[in-house]
Amino acid sequence: MASETPDSTERTRANGKSDASSEFRAIIDKDRETRTKSKWKGTCLEYLELVKANPDLAQLSHARIYEMITQQGVEEVNVEEDPRLSRIFKNNKKLRRFNFFSEEFYGMEETLQSAVRYFHSAALRGEESRQVLYLVGPVGSGKSSLVEKLKQGLEALPPVYVIDGCPMHGEPLHLIPRHLRKEFEKMLGVRIEGDINPIVRHRLKTEFKGKWEDYPVHTIEFSRRARVGIGVVPPVDPNNQDTSVLIGSEDISKLDKFSEGDPRVLDLSGALNVGNRGIVEFIEVFKNETEYLHAMITATQEKAIPAPGRHGMIYVDTCIIAHSNEAEWKKFKADHTNEAILDRMVVVKVPYNLRLSEEVKIYRKIIRQSSFKADIAPHTIELASKFAILSRLEPTNKCDLMTKLKLYNGEEVVEKGKTKKIDVGELKEEAKREGMDGISTRFIMKALDNALSDNIEQNAIHPLNVREALIRMVKDGDFPEDTKRHYLEILRDVIHKDYLEILEKEITKAFVYSYREQAETLFQNYLDHAEAYVTKTRVKDRNTSEDLDPDEAFLKSIEEQIAIIGTAADGFRQEVIAYLWSIGRRGEKITYESYEPLKEAIEKKLMASVRDVSRIITKARTRDAEQQKKYDAMVEQLIANGYPPSCVDVILKYASNHLWKD
Repeated sequence: MASETPDSTERTRANGKSDASSEFRAIIDKDRETRTKSKWKGTCLEYLELVKANPDLAQLSHARIYEMITQQGVEEVNVEEDPRLSRIFKNNKKLRRFNFFSEEFYGMEETLQSAVRYFHSAALRGEESRQVLYLVGPVGSGKSSLVEKLKQGLEALPPVYVIDGCPMHGEPLHLIPRHLRKEFEKMLGVRIEGDINPIVRHRLKTEFKGKWEDYPVHTIEFSRRARVGIGVVPPVDPNNQDTSVLIGSEDISKLDKFSEGDPRVLDLSGALNVGNRGIVEFIEVFKNETEYLHAMITATQEKAIPAPGRHGMIYVDTCIIAHSNEAEWKKFKADHTNEAILDRMVVVKVPYNLRLSEEVKIYRKIIRQSSFKADIAPHTIELASKFAILSRLEPTNKCDLMTKLKLYNGEEVVEKGKTKKIDVGELKEEAKREGMDGISTRFIMKALDNALSDNIEQNAIHPLNVREALIRMVKDGDFPEDTKRHYLEILRDVIHKDYLEILEKEITKAFVYSYREQAETLFQNYLDHAEAYVTKTRVKDRNTSEDLDPDEAFLKSIEEQIAIIGTAADGFRQEVIAYLWSIGRRGEKITYESYEPLKEAIEKKLMASVRDVSRIITKARTRDAEQQKKYDAMVEQLIANGYPPSCVDVILKYASNHLWKD
C-alpha cells in the first residue's frame, strides 16, 4: 500500500479544515439569516396593521409569561387512574404538569401549579396582575432556579415590538392619544393600558411634531445581558440604598446642557425600567430596608414608578417576582408596619421535595449536567436521597420516619401481611411546615463529591463511602446540637438498617439464577393453589395436567414470611385473589409485584432459600473450591447488576460484618 506524500497529507488536512470551516459558516449564515428575518422596522401606523391581524402582539407582561408556559403543553393527569399518584395526591383529583418545567423541576407539582395559577389570574387582569409573586422556601429548594427558568423562557420568545429609542422598550400602542383609544381598541380588539415616558413624549413633540402614527417602531429580543425586559435587584447595602438601582437617575453630565426639568437628562436604567414588558427579580428581597421597597409597591399596585427628579410618574408593565428564605419572611411579616407590602403579595411556598423518586431525579440531573464521571454503585443516589428527605420530615405518632418516606413516595407499606392504611393527606395536614427545613440538595452533592475524593483511585462511589461522607459532614456542620444528633441517628440507625435490607436482597439476586423468573414462578404457583383453595376446586398441574388438591404447606411457606399464620391465612388468600381479579378486569398486567404484601412474602421466601449459603460463603475466611466457585459467580452477577468491580469487595465485607450476626 503506497504511503501518503507530505503534499497529499497537507492537502488532506487542508480539505478537512476547509470542510469544518464550511460547516461552521453554514451554521453562522443560517443563524444570521433567521435573526435578520425576525427583525422588523416600520412606523406606528404599520404596527397597527400587525396588531389588527394578531392582537397577541400587544400582550401585557403577565399574559406573555402565562402563554410562554402553557404553549409548550399542559398534561392533565387523572390521579385516580394511577394508584401511586392517587395515594400521594388524594385530595387533588386533577394534577397539571407543565412541559415548560418538566425537564428541570421534580417533586414541585403543587408549587408550580400555584405559580402558574398566579400568572393565569394576572393574565386576565385580575387583582393578581397588581401583586408581587413572592416565593418563600429554604436554601436550595429551587426558588432562584424557578425564576431563572422564566428568564430563559423570555429570552427564547420571538422578538417584541417596541417604540424606537425608548429606554424602557415601551409598547407602541401607548403612542395613541387617549381621546382616540376607545375607537382604536374596538378596531384592534385589544385594551390599551399605559402611557409613554417623558423621553418618548419629548421626542414625539419636538421631532415628529405630534404625528404619533409616523413614530418609528422596531423589534427587539428579551435579554438579560442587554438588560432588555429582564431586571434583577440584588440585596443592597442598608447604609447605601440608592433608589436609582430601581428607577434610574438624572445624568449629571447633561445638566450643563439641559435644565433639570428637561426629559433629556433622564437615565432610565433602573431595574424596574429595564424589566418593563417582562420580569423584575428581587433577590433576597427582605434584606432591603422597607422604605427601599416602596417603588415595588407602586410598580405593582399603580403600575407606575416615580421618575428621577421632577418628572412625575412613569407607567411600567412588569411582573415582579421576589424571593427569600422563611426566617426573613417571618421577621418581615411580624412587623405590622409592613402591611402595605404584605397586602400586595401572592405567597407561594417552595419547600424541599419530599418524594424519594423525585429526589433521585434531581441528583441524576445535576450529575448529568456536571463533569462528574465516576462510577456509581446501585442504591448510592437513593441512600443519599433518603437521608435528605428523612431530614425534612416531621415525626408523627402514626408511623416511623422511614414509613412516612415510603408513603410520601406513593409506596404501599406492608406490616404483618397487611398494607398500612395511613392517609397521606392527614400526615401532610398535621405537618404544614414540612419541607421548609432539612438538608439541602447542595449538601448532598457536596457529600457525593467528598465521597469521590476519598475514593479517587477507584473513581467510584458507593452507599458506604457516601454514608461516611454524610456522617463526617454532619459532624463538622454548623447545626444546632439537637439537629445534629437527629441527623446522625438517621444515618447511623435508620439508613444503616434500611441499606442492610437492600443489601440482603441484592446478594440474594446475585445468588439466585434468574431472580425475577423464579419470583414469577413462585407467584404463579401461589396464585394457582390460593385460587383453588378459595374457590374449593382442584389445581391442574402445569406439567402433567394432573388434578391436585391445593398445597397448603406451600401456601403457608410463603405466607409465614410476612407473619400470616393460622386463621389469618384464609382472609389473606381471599384478599389476594380478589385484588388480582380486580386488576385483571381493568386489563392491567399481573406480575409478582402487583400486590405489595405478596411481593414482600415472595422476596423474603427467596432470600430465606439462599440465606444460609450466602452467609457462609460471604463470611468464610477460607473457602473450599465449591464455595469459591459460588462466591466468584456471585461477584460476577453483582458486577453484571451494575456494581463497579472496585466496590464489590468493600460491600461484601460490610455485609459479612453486619448482615448476618452469629
